This record gives sequence, C-alpha cells and structure tokens, in this order.
Amino acid sequence: MLTIGIVGAENSHAAAIAKVLNVEKRVRGVRVTHVWGETAQYAQAAAAAGQIPHIVRTPEELIGQVDGAVVDHRHGKEHLPAARPLLEAKLPLFIDKPFCYRRAEGKRFLARAEKLGVPVCSFSTLPKQAAYRAFAKKMRQLGSIQALISTGPCDIKSKWGGIFFYGIHQVDMVLRLLGTDIRWAEIHRGTGANHTATLTYRDGCVATLNLVGGAALGFHLSAIGEKGRIDEPITPDESQYLSGIRDFCATFRTGKTDETAQTMLGPVAVLEALEKSLIKKSRVRVPL
Repeated sequence: MLTIGIVGAENSHAAAIAKVLNVEKRVRGVRVTHVWGETAQYAQAAAAAGQIPHIVRTPEELIGQVDGAVVDHRHGKEHLPAARPLLEAKLPLFIDKPFCYRRAEGKRFLARAEKLGVPVCSFSTLPKQAAYRAFAKKMRQLGSIQALISTGPCDIKSKWGGIFFYGIHQVDMVLRLLGTDIRWAEIHRGTGANHTATLTYRDGCVATLNLVGGAALGFHLSAIGEKGRIDEPITPDESQYLSGIRDFCATFRTGKTDETAQTMLGPVAVLEALEKSLIKKSRVRVPL
C-alpha cells in the first residue's frame, strides 16, 4: 500500500484528492492516511470528507508515517517552506500549483531536491484533461502558431497571491502549448474586475490571457495558425483530478516524473513578471 500525507486543508483540493483515493478508490493500492490543516477545523473537515484516518499537528509529523506527500496551500508562498523539512527527509513530493511564489526560491529548492535525489512534481490539472490534450493535438495541425487566446477566471487582487492564484491555470496551459521563449509580459488593466495579459514570444507569436474577474469557473482556448484556427472550451474530465493524481502517484512509486525545472518554474517566472507589470504599469522582461 502506498500511503500519502497531505499538507494544507484550507484548499478544497485536499478533500478532493482524498475522495478520489479513499472513498472512490480510483487508484489501486494508494490511500491518503494523514492530513495537516492550517486550522483544526480545516483538518477535521478534510478528514471527514476524504475518510482520512489521521490528523497530524505539524507537517513534520508525516515523516516516517507516509510514502509521499502532497503540499497544497491556497497561497503559493506557503508551499516551499512547508515542503522543505519533508524534502530533507527525502519524501517524494507533489506540490500543488503554483509550485512557488518566487522563481529564485523554486530554483534553489529543485537544486536541493536533485542533490538529495528526491522526486518533485508540480502542475495544474487543466493540461491533464482530455479536452486540453485534444486541443493540443489539433493545434499541431495548424502550422506555425501566430496567436493563442486563453480565457478564464482570475482575480488579480486575490488575497492568495493575486494573479498567481488562478492565473497559474492559464499560464501553465499556454506555456505547455507554446514553450517558454518569451520576451515580454504585460498586464492591461480593465475598468472593473476584467483584465488582459499579453505574452510576447521572440518568434513573433503573441499569447493573450483574458483574466475575467466575474466569470464562472471554466476555461477556453483559441489558436490561430498558418493553416487555420481552432476555438474550444477546456472542459473537465468526469473526474477532474484523477489524471493528475495518477501522475503524482506514479512519481511516488517510481521516483520518476515528466515534469522539469522548466515546466515547474516557467509559469512562476511569467506570473512574477505579470505581477511586476501590474505595479510598474508597463511591460516586463521574463527571466527565462
């Protein structure tokens, strides 16, 4: 039996992951056995919803009790400080998105993980959805991509990291489709809760992100290429978290992951640049 501990229960993902593994039993031989919450109430709610048998008082109590850990806070700045003692104990880690709040901190963390030989993965689950994979396959038939438009919910004033909180979904999707060879990032403020961001690629392609403050949950992508265009909603799978859960469980079991420093830190670098653009009210170079 592969046992997993979850650090962070304020986020709804803690209960959702535990439900998939403990209640629905969608991944054979894997269970969430321990959880730590930011408050006792959060921990108790996640434990009840996900049938998690043990609540720990500190994240460090997971050491020696589980085979791998999921670090899952609402604000990305909390991820690496919570994960660091688990890393030092050589626990395999899935760190929810965004991986971190500052690229430099994330780079140091991954360097330490490599030195210790500890597998670490992080991703948005949106690129794992069947609708996204189908979109990516169709996009490859369009030839050279000239423009990509992403639309989805985002509150740039969120107390959980501003654009980092929901912007990570759009940025992760865009970078996995177009790569990280970005020169400029810029946010264009709207008059209300709706804004746009642009990523200017060195080859001339431009990605536009519609950050819709009052939108219902849901995402949409449009790609324009030499040979045509496609426009499709990125709908969730029947079990939205299952594909991502399978991936990090495989990492815990094998010690291997398809994620790289580029896939994990690239979105953070873009979000950090967009955050700076919001303050400077101008475009910002992306340090990739």
